Amino acid sequence: MKSKSIEEFYQDIARDSNTEPSSLLPNGIQKEIGHFNVFNIQELFEKMRLKPVMPYDRRAYFKISLIRGKNRVEYADRVIEIEENALLFATPKIPYNYVPRDTQQSGHFCVFTNEFLNNNKSGIEMDKLPIFQTDGYPVFQLTQEESGAIELIFKKIHQEINSDYVYKYDLIRNYVTELIHFGQKLQPVTALYSKHNSSVRVSSLFAELLERQFPIESPRQRLELKSAKDFATRLAVHVNHLNKVLKENTGKTTTELISDRLIHEAKILLKETNWNISEIAYSLGFEELAHFSNFFKKQTALTPIAFRV
Repeated sequence: MKSKSIEEFYQDIARDSNTEPSSLLPNGIQKEIGHFNVFNIQELFEKMRLKPVMPYDRRAYFKISLIRGKNRVEYADRVIEIEENALLFATPKIPYNYVPRDTQQSGHFCVFTNEFLNNNKSGIEMDKLPIFQTDGYPVFQLTQEESGAIELIFKKIHQEINSDYVYKYDLIRNYVTELIHFGQKLQPVTALYSKHNSSVRVSSLFAELLERQFPIESPRQRLELKSAKDFATRLAVHVNHLNKVLKENTGKTTTELISDRLIHEAKILLKETNWNISEIAYSLGFEELAHFSNFFKKQTALTPIAFRV
């Protein structure tokens, strides 16, 4: 499962709001290195046929949001409830699920790629900023005064992106940097979750990520997440924590659960397709046919050829 690209982001919004993706793009952006855009949440919310729920997933772009309204942000190991005003920083490192809890939604958000913000002389390295680290809470509670101050920055961004000023994107980078520093000066909200709920959530999201890779429908299709480390990285948790949680909730280790699902799919492919065994091994993520054969025999006491007969 790959990260959702900026192109897919526009396709999703265009589909839900019944508009053309090109109509959402700002003027002059094709001349820029990287990508940037800004949206008014209330206007977007009113256009979309359904509530703009952002499913749990990894995204290949950064996002900063001023959120006004009741919302819930769900991560693998935490749930944060937003009652009024909040500033949300989303990074490609951490997948999350964003769920509006009522229809009274307003605010703004901007999306941008790493190349866009690094296309300046500030020397900012996105991956090293505290606001975008995997061990922090990227949601910040705002007072009415703080919310108003951030609203002004977003209004300046809207104004500039619609202007004909030649250096408008340089100015917008400064505004985005201001938003980042504003967030880093704030204290994070308290995550409203219990140890039990966190454990259940991690287990549930692991199962979702595992199952989302199946069925294998073509010999050219290949699993992206194959090991415990792959899943832990995608969930932004330590591999030992993931293993402990799954053992507590399922009685099996991460590797055992992955192996069980691989064997189940391998049996289906061996019995229901005419793919050769090398193709099946490749689609299931094995670099060598011998590795697949040894794995299959260890799990079933049969070789793939013997099982297929």
